[in-house]
Amino acid sequence: MKADRPTDEGYAAAAWLLMAEPRALKAIAQVEAGPEGAFLPDDRPVVLFERHVFRRLTDGRFDHDAPDLSNAVPGGYGSSGPWQHERLARAALLDRDAALCSTSWGLYQLMGFNHGVAGFPVLQRFINAMYRSADDHLRALVIFIRNNDHLVDAIRAKAWDEFARNYNGPQYAQSQYDKRIAKAYERLADTTTGRA
Repeated sequence: MKADRPTDEGYAAAAWLLMAEPRALKAIAQVEAGPEGAFLPDDRPVVLFERHVFRRLTDGRFDHDAPDLSNAVPGGYGSSGPWQHERLARAALLDRDAALCSTSWGLYQLMGFNHGVAGFPVLQRFINAMYRSADDHLRALVIFIRNNDHLVDAIRAKAWDEFARNYNGPQYAQSQYDKRIAKAYERLADTTTGRA
């Protein structure tokens, strides 16, 4: 089985590149992927297919035939797990690139449409990295953050509301994303290893 978390060395290097704390990066992982970690038991990455993004990327042309895959209403995600890959596979039969771009991937749940900002000009190389290792997930996160000055400043200052706004979108407060990261960060201070 693949490791569900990046190595301590990976976190140390990532933190050095961002001039941030490893604990801040670990808090993001705890909020995004939760207890599942980076991979399912069958070694596929944790994913979440987002039907409203698929609809946007395909101009709604599959709304009628596949409303569970293409829908203007955000949500309807269901639980994480293998069935998310089944939804992704069904969407990929309709439009592969749009399906991959409409999915959030791995330990930090980076959206596929952000593959270029995460350091992968070619979408398939991003997907390959998401299947490869948790350290690859961390590398993609670091590049993604470094490409956004607001995220860099926010993670260094541990300004979780600003981080949440730029990482999770303007609706972050509805899910208390900023508060959940702050709590995860504080919880990690109470652990002996701080592994996330």
